[in-house]
Amino acid sequence: MKAIRIDAVGGPEVMHLAEVEASTPGAGEIRVKNAASGINFIDTYHRTGLYKIPLPNGLGQEGAGVVDAVGEGASAFAIGDRVAYCSGPIGAYSDQHVIRADRAVKLPDAISYEIAAASMLKGMTARYLLRKTFRVERGHTIVVHAAAGGVGQILVQWGAHLGADVIATVGSEAKAEIAKSLGAHHVLVTRRDDVAARVREITGGVGAHVVYDGVGKDTFEMSLDCLRPLAMMAIFGNASGAVAPFNPLVLSQKGSLFLTRPTLGHYIATRAMLDETAADLFQVIASGAVKIASPAHYRLADAAQAHRDLEARKTTGSLVLIP
Repeated sequence: MKAIRIDAVGGPEVMHLAEVEASTPGAGEIRVKNAASGINFIDTYHRTGLYKIPLPNGLGQEGAGVVDAVGEGASAFAIGDRVAYCSGPIGAYSDQHVIRADRAVKLPDAISYEIAAASMLKGMTARYLLRKTFRVERGHTIVVHAAAGGVGQILVQWGAHLGADVIATVGSEAKAEIAKSLGAHHVLVTRRDDVAARVREITGGVGAHVVYDGVGKDTFEMSLDCLRPLAMMAIFGNASGAVAPFNPLVLSQKGSLFLTRPTLGHYIATRAMLDETAADLFQVIASGAVKIASPAHYRLADAAQAHRDLEARKTTGSLVLIP
């Protein structure tokens, strides 16, 4: 089988396409013949060593395809089932991947492999942020950073669907048009606007109920200044780098704010939690409330270029690898 491998941490140049022996699923496992593999920012963290993984190793945690082998005890799945997954083990940048059966979900016929690979991790991230970390209801004001990105596009649409007043931030005028087309009520361009001041203006001086921040270091201080007293800031990514240590007293001074750094794994830790989260995501996609833009396609052999484009913020929406 073909797979992307890394032998050391570093830039995109450490990634290479290799021919490796296909694995046979063990007890409780299935093997998926990938039709598409999702590319996510967490993959760059694994590649650079920001998040430590054993080496040598593969990359990628998300994919969709057809079950082509079933291990003992994985009777919930059969050869030929359409499935999607996004929670590891690492190695989804490949044409075949062995995963735990309890981490896979059956894919409805209405959702294509490419859309599933483009939206499972990002969509379930958006779902836990909007429905669990801070439960968004009609009348809430939410701020979504990097609103033209993969998670951001879903947050904007789903937030608007829930009745929130959505303030989106983006890095360029072109990306502003994307956010507007997705239903954002207000779009701010970070290179032009004083985001915190504009959020205050939009909210009549009060501030937002929640900020969803996947950017990290570059937006941290500004995000806190967007919030009303007793509001929440949810940092779910580090696209610009990790946030520097800070004094928690700042949260008190800015209005007894809540700060959380959630991760998807804790919200889909059990089979029931995974099924509930995936079903909610598939429902909003099937209903048309959330539209997943056709992802940018890269050949498996071009995975390094995909990482270059992602880290340079040249992309919008989602990226997938096609084996």
